[in-house]
Amino acid sequence: MLNIAVRAARNAGDLIQRSSNNIEKLTIDQKSRNDYASEVDRMAEQEIIKVIRAAFPDHAILAEESGHHRGNDYVWVIDPLDGTTNFLHGFPQYAVSIALKLKNKLEIGVIYDPVRDELFTAERGGGAMLNNRKIRVTKQASMRGALIGTGFPFKTMEHIEPYLGMFKAIAADTAGIRRAGAAALDMAYVACGRLDAFWEIGVKEWDVAAGVLLIQEAGGVATDFSFNDKYLQSGNIIVGNPRMHQLMYHAIAPHVTDKLK
Repeated sequence: MLNIAVRAARNAGDLIQRSSNNIEKLTIDQKSRNDYASEVDRMAEQEIIKVIRAAFPDHAILAEESGHHRGNDYVWVIDPLDGTTNFLHGFPQYAVSIALKLKNKLEIGVIYDPVRDELFTAERGGGAMLNNRKIRVTKQASMRGALIGTGFPFKTMEHIEPYLGMFKAIAADTAGIRRAGAAALDMAYVACGRLDAFWEIGVKEWDVAAGVLLIQEAGGVATDFSFNDKYLQSGNIIVGNPRMHQLMYHAIAPHVTDKLK
């Protein structure tokens, strides 16, 4: 199943890169405020589904563009192009994200960055890899000197005030905060030690499912803002190595409103 996920991700990545030379000719739809999809998103998703369906015709699928496809207890969670806005601007920070759940437990995670040809993979109980090399989260043990990733709540301004409170609390002590615009890659970067932690409000399941397994298999921790494992349902997530996750949680907690719990 991991091999199928890798094949699907690479095929989609190749399609995305071929299309990157003709961005100005693409048809672009606005799904909601600051949320866009292009024909490349849809074509990449169709390619991923085709590869999965050929191997596992009975499996269910949850995909960003086409929604839920019925099947058995296996569910493939697909974001064909995480970072669409980056892609449409020629900003080279986007990825394909594919996860597989069995009875709501994450089993496989694949994130493929076609720009850098970096393939992040994880299997439950099998560790996490970057281009077939084992990866681990950092050993950073304090906010001082830490590099943190985030995503702005730009699709809705409802949570901007609590988010700014979180931002101020975290920025006060860290070496820096990065907002690169592709949550899947941010999560992969936590797993391989390029970031010490990451948090975001209002992500979708397909944005983070693969990244969560990568981080867990690399020795890290993922929770929602209530220190539970409901991040796929709430869309609010904190990840990092165990110590950084704890520090992030305590910095964020005073700014968490009832709607974010």
